[in-house]
Amino acid sequence: MFSFRVEALSGAARAGLLATPHGRVETPAFMPVGTAGAVKAMTRAQLEETGARILLANTYHLMLRPGDDVVAELGGLHGFTGWPGPFLTDSGGYQVFSLAALRRIDEDGVSFRSHLDGSSHRLTPERSMEVQSNLGADVVMAFDECPPAAASREEVAAAAERTSRWARRSRAAHRRDDQWLFGIVQGGIHLDLRERSALEVVALGFAGHAIGGLAVGEARDDTWRVVQHVAPLLPAEKPRYLMGVGTPEDILDGVARGVDLFDCVLPTRNARNGQLFTSAGRLSIRNARYRRDPRPPDPACACFTCRTASRAYLRHLHLAGEMTAATLMTLHNLAFYLDTLRAVRQNILLGRFEEFRRGLLRALAASEAEAEGGALAPRP
Repeated sequence: MFSFRVEALSGAARAGLLATPHGRVETPAFMPVGTAGAVKAMTRAQLEETGARILLANTYHLMLRPGDDVVAELGGLHGFTGWPGPFLTDSGGYQVFSLAALRRIDEDGVSFRSHLDGSSHRLTPERSMEVQSNLGADVVMAFDECPPAAASREEVAAAAERTSRWARRSRAAHRRDDQWLFGIVQGGIHLDLRERSALEVVALGFAGHAIGGLAVGEARDDTWRVVQHVAPLLPAEKPRYLMGVGTPEDILDGVARGVDLFDCVLPTRNARNGQLFTSAGRLSIRNARYRRDPRPPDPACACFTCRTASRAYLRHLHLAGEMTAATLMTLHNLAFYLDTLRAVRQNILLGRFEEFRRGLLRALAASEAEAEGGALAPRP
C-alpha cells in the first residue's frame, strides 16, 4: 500500500514519488492545511482545481470537535470529508507549543484546557495514536514536544529527550498497517541536540521523518542552519517533512536541502487577509492602486481566479467583507504554491533546480524591493 522512491536528484534537491492507499503524491509537495478537516474557504472541487493531492488535518482540533469517535464512525477522514486523496495528521504535539497558557506537561503526556470551552483533555503518545487511528489518515505523526524559540538550552534538551521517549511509545502504540508513522526530530537551534534527536528517532525505524520545532520564532538563518545539518542525517530512502515552514522562498530553500514535504497556513491565512502570492511577488489587494485595475492577480497564472476575476473586483469583495473574496484569493494562493512545486519538481528532473531556484528568488526579491510602501505585507 505504501512506497517512496527518489526518482531524481539535482544537487541535494529530490524529486520523488510517495504512494499511499489513497493515491500517489509527487514530491516535493505542499500540503494545504485543513485544520478541522477542511481547507478554509475551499470546497473539494476547488481544491482539485488547484491540483492539491494531499491535505493536512489537525489531531487536537478534530479530537475536540466533532470528536475522533464521530469521525471514525463516519468512515474516518476520507468518509467524513469526502476527500479521496491522502491525508496527513499531526500528532497534537504542536499544541504543546501553541496553547502554552492552557496546558501542563509531564512525563506521561500533556493536559490541556480546551480553547473552545475550557474543558479538560489529555494527550499522551498512546492517546495521540488512538485519535490518529480513528481519524484514519494515511500518514500520522509520533507525539512530540515542541519548545518555543525563547526556551533555554536546558529546556530544549529536556523537550528533545522527552520527544525521543514519546517516539518509542508512539511506535509501540501504532497498530494500523494502512498508516505510515513518521518520527519527529526536535532540538531547537542547537545542532548537537538536533543530531542526538535525529540519531535516536531514526534508530526506531519510522517510515519517514519530520523536522519539527522550527518557524516558532527563531531567526531565519538559524532555521536553515538546522535544516542543512539535520536533513543529511535522515535516511535518503525515506520521505523528509519540514513542519510548518512555508513562504515560497522558504520552500525553495527547503527543497535545496533535501526536504520532500511541506505544510503551512500562509497561503490560506494570507488570502483571507488580502495578500496574494504571485510570480511577481506579494500583492496586497487592499492597496488603493488596485481600485480600477482590470488585470488578473497574476497574468502568468491559469487558475480559476486569474481567469475570471480582476484585481479591482477582488479588492471590492475583500473591502466589502464578502466571503467570495476569501474563496477566490485562497484558490489562487494555493494554485500558486502548487504550481510552483510542480515547476520545482520538473526542474529537479531536468537537473537544473539551482538555476531555477536562483531565478525565482531574484524575481521575488526584485518585486518586493520595487513595491510601494505599505503595498506588501511583511514576511512572517
